[in-house]
Amino acid sequence: MKRNALLARSAAALAAIPLALAVTQATAQTANVTLYGIVDVGVQHVTGIRGGDITQLASGIMEGSRWGLRGTEDLGGGYKAIFTLENRFEADTGGLSNRPLSGAQLPDRFLAGLPPAVQAALNGAIGPSLGVNLPNRLFDRQAYVGIVTPFGAVLAGRQYTPAFEISNRYDAFANATAASPGQLASIPAGIDIRESNALMYRIELQGFYGSAYYAFGESAAGTKNGRLVGINGGYQTGKFGAGIGYNERTNSAGQKSLNSLVGGANFDAGFVNLFALYGRIKEPNGSSAPELRAGLIAGGVPSILVDSGILPRFMQDSRLYHVGARIPLGVGLLTIGYSRLDDKRATNADSESYGAAYTYPLSKRTDINVAVTQVNNNANAQVAPGGNGFLGGVSAFGGKDVTAYQFSLRHKF
Repeated sequence: MKRNALLARSAAALAAIPLALAVTQATAQTANVTLYGIVDVGVQHVTGIRGGDITQLASGIMEGSRWGLRGTEDLGGGYKAIFTLENRFEADTGGLSNRPLSGAQLPDRFLAGLPPAVQAALNGAIGPSLGVNLPNRLFDRQAYVGIVTPFGAVLAGRQYTPAFEISNRYDAFANATAASPGQLASIPAGIDIRESNALMYRIELQGFYGSAYYAFGESAAGTKNGRLVGINGGYQTGKFGAGIGYNERTNSAGQKSLNSLVGGANFDAGFVNLFALYGRIKEPNGSSAPELRAGLIAGGVPSILVDSGILPRFMQDSRLYHVGARIPLGVGLLTIGYSRLDDKRATNADSESYGAAYTYPLSKRTDINVAVTQVNNNANAQVAPGGNGFLGGVSAFGGKDVTAYQFSLRHKF
């Protein structure tokens, strides 16, 4: 009896295999996974850098080089599951990270008046942290999974922040080339671009869009410590649009640190697409102030000097302005723009940039790009612009102007 029962169960199990395979195949037919990417690499010549002008091969002049996997699965009833895993890489070296042209050099205003030993300690504490993806994350650009419903989408993972999404949408250069306004607010960073451990709700409906964002600090000291919250909203059609976004970060001590309010608009008149952007950047307490303070004091710098003479130098209070235009020229596209950073602090490290970029398509997926940018720094500013995928760093000294000439070959797949 036991043997017969065992044979019956085995036969039933074998009979179920084709049915299981059929269900698996049917389910697989509703899923879609896409491999995509961009390879953008070119030559740039930059003046005004300490030690002399630099000519180099650079990755990410127009768009950061990347590859990614994007997937969707139809769950029925207007619901679907989605995911994105997006890697960044350096097309010139094959690496995952990069450092600015100026290396570990800090702006002079961060070091001025400090004893040489303290200058060395400060530069050693912060300089090595300047760069992009220095932790060498495999999926540094994006890594999230989510559910799309008829009432919006819920996404979880490493994602772009709400304020940056507005900045990118209404920047005429879309963060490409040295002429992007974000280049004026890069050291220290004026807008958090993306954050890990983020939960986002997003909705798009008849031209209206919006998102709410919470990135967990995941600290044992408390849920407020190290978190980032944000929100954005706007309206966009093919003709015109306007939007506003806000990010607010707290540092590991729970203090309010970098907060960025960004608003913008565009209008497409057919022969020209006009853009305008405004940003208010404030950082009453440094985003890395607790770690910097602990490191300097452990290195022998007196706490009174750290608290009153060093940490205040890394606070921010500035306004960012940008106007630009995209002008179709034959099959190509000319983008021009003017940007200005108005520093409201006593240092008054103001800077401005003028730039133009021309894109000429060789095919549907491949184009060549030429850009020229002039950055004018006042006596305390040292902006050296980079590109979409890298930091430029700082100029040779305060008040030193910088010019960037960039040529890029970009292929999308």
